[in-house]
Amino acid sequence: MTTDLSTLTNAADKCDEMAGEFKKLEADYKRDVSNISLGQTWQGLAATAASSRFKVTLSEYQAAQKEAKAIASLLRDAHQQFTELRGKLKAVHDDAIKAGMKVSEQGVVEFDFEKMDEGTRNAYHHDRDYQDSVRTAVGEWNQAIKAAVQDINDADDGVKIALEAAVIDGDVTDGTLNGFNRDAKSDVEEYEADHAASIAMEINNGNKVSAADMAELQRTFRDNADDTKFTQTFLDGLGAQNTLKFTNRLNDLAYFDDKDHKKDYLGLQKGLATTLATATKDPDSTFYKDFRADLKKAGVQQFDLDATGDKIAVGVGHGQQARGYQSLVTLMQHGDGYSGQFLKDMADDIRHAEDKGQGGDPDVWDLSGEFSGSQDGWFANDPLDGVLGIMAEDPKTATSYLDPGADSKNDNLEYLLKERDWDLVNTTKDQAKVEGIGPDTFDKDVRTGFGAVLESAATGYVPGSDHELGGHSIAQARIMHDTINVLNSSGQAEKLPENLTQPMANLMTDYTPDLHQILGLDNTTYNTSDKAWTDEDGQTHMSVPRDQLVKLMRGVADDPAAFGQVYQAEKQYSLDTFAGMPDSTTNDTTKARIQEASAAMGAYDGVRGDVAFDKRFNDTQWTNDFNNAVTSAPGAALNFVPDKYGVTGDIGNRILGFASYEATKDRIAEINAAATEENYKSFTSGQKVVDGMVTSWAESNGHDKESDFAKVLVGDGQLKHKQGRDQALLALRTDM
Repeated sequence: MTTDLSTLTNAADKCDEMAGEFKKLEADYKRDVSNISLGQTWQGLAATAASSRFKVTLSEYQAAQKEAKAIASLLRDAHQQFTELRGKLKAVHDDAIKAGMKVSEQGVVEFDFEKMDEGTRNAYHHDRDYQDSVRTAVGEWNQAIKAAVQDINDADDGVKIALEAAVIDGDVTDGTLNGFNRDAKSDVEEYEADHAASIAMEINNGNKVSAADMAELQRTFRDNADDTKFTQTFLDGLGAQNTLKFTNRLNDLAYFDDKDHKKDYLGLQKGLATTLATATKDPDSTFYKDFRADLKKAGVQQFDLDATGDKIAVGVGHGQQARGYQSLVTLMQHGDGYSGQFLKDMADDIRHAEDKGQGGDPDVWDLSGEFSGSQDGWFANDPLDGVLGIMAEDPKTATSYLDPGADSKNDNLEYLLKERDWDLVNTTKDQAKVEGIGPDTFDKDVRTGFGAVLESAATGYVPGSDHELGGHSIAQARIMHDTINVLNSSGQAEKLPENLTQPMANLMTDYTPDLHQILGLDNTTYNTSDKAWTDEDGQTHMSVPRDQLVKLMRGVADDPAAFGQVYQAEKQYSLDTFAGMPDSTTNDTTKARIQEASAAMGAYDGVRGDVAFDKRFNDTQWTNDFNNAVTSAPGAALNFVPDKYGVTGDIGNRILGFASYEATKDRIAEINAAATEENYKSFTSGQKVVDGMVTSWAESNGHDKESDFAKVLVGDGQLKHKQGRDQALLALRTDM
């Protein structure tokens, strides 16, 4: 904190002066010595010999200038870095003081009890929570000071590497040993990158790398995480092939050869992934274009990797190699912050390598053995699914990648839903006592990345994040619309592809306002539209044919918990529309809200009826799981974006005391009834839920639940419930 950093710039000025003096000496030497051997007055062997030596010396004067100027630049670079980093340390120090801490000259933070008044001090001694909060704060400030000091130390080590390297004469052909460095560089980060690349190549070559070099590599990655010059120089020095070999070798060491230091190797993977993310920020840079071109070649090449080679102990599959893109995406999973263009370009390039329609090989990623779960799920054997999972963290990019567009020219969504070969696991079978090749199958984690990116793209939010439901852009709504259409047209809606059930349930939950109108039967705009559109109020909507939606609901219902989630969202949305109804038995708005809710709940009852027909399920267990999902969901947990169909967005207007009719026992009774067509057509528990919502709303407006007022409203929805249920069953069962 007290070092006079101006000595660095003073030294830099002296180095520049030195370069100027060497330039004068160069001119003097060239005029008075070197040129003598070039004239006509001195001829012969001695002149020839002298001339070659004079050239070396003249070249050294020139190299000295280059070295001096480079050192001057390095010192100024150091001054800039140290000044900035010390400023950050001072800011942390000052903030700690303001927060009631005191900081020693060694950087140790303690709570400053002297600033407490007597009352606060007494409260502290008697309040355990207060004491815990102080200890936590002290720990956090200590860590902040430590991190700021570490940043300065990291930068200092980088400058040391640069200054040491700048004065080394690496040219053995220039006529001198240990002379001046004519190739001296003026950027600290370039020297750090060269040094880091040399360590990486030692690791690639299987050589023993010292703990000091490993620590230096970790420091270099940490210190230059955001530096484009360093990251591009490092990766450019390695090239795509050696970068992939490097990440493979780190995985071999972490998971097989040196497990005791696994944490260190995975730390290097994170540093390498961050380096990749920073280097590829600018898609217009020469580096980006060249590195991507190299990756296209290396991405389909095969590399040694213990995880793949030793996956099968003996027989078919033993010694199999990993493809470059598999290694690349495995690496990328350790990092974040990738540019949207880089993610899309990688997805495009991987698809190009596998898509038969683009000249690729659908089996290019196929390997024997599964790569899923905690043991080896870290390896991205499906690189496209892996990069899509990373893309899911960037909803804007996800939407751009999957949006078919107004002209439907972007076919990424259709390719992933309908055309792609997801079976990447080779199998074997016995053939006349010889092990032969069997049909391909899929990993347990198949489509997990796709499911995540689909959810991100169609909602605009990272999967799992809290947000208001509804309120989509036209591109997001287009993705949801086309997803439902393609799943139906390809015959996958009622039996969803592996691992897409929960993502589709999440999407349906997010699109509850649209689903409510589709299932509500009477909305003319929704009934006549099969598209995504924006209305005159600027709100975006999505509609598909009702039978398509019902079939998707049936597909989700294979998972009773996922289906319960969607059901609960519909139930709450309906309740929210009730909150804004006029207090009337004759008002059209009130009738419409009740009828819409009844028809929607009828559709859910129809889907439950179809589940009862399906002998794949234990009916009672399915219903128990569904009931648990519905009853465990909080009644007012979901917030919907205000829309023109009744939701105000004002949580205060909700029926906070809502006590819906609990249909759990009715659903069990329905499922346990004789398995006849008539029984399944008489599932009515959903209507009883609506009836309970209506009477609860009536009570919230001062009406007795047994009053004629309530009874009239209850009767309004019952016919719609039957229509919704029967139409759902008809869409699912042609024999009804």
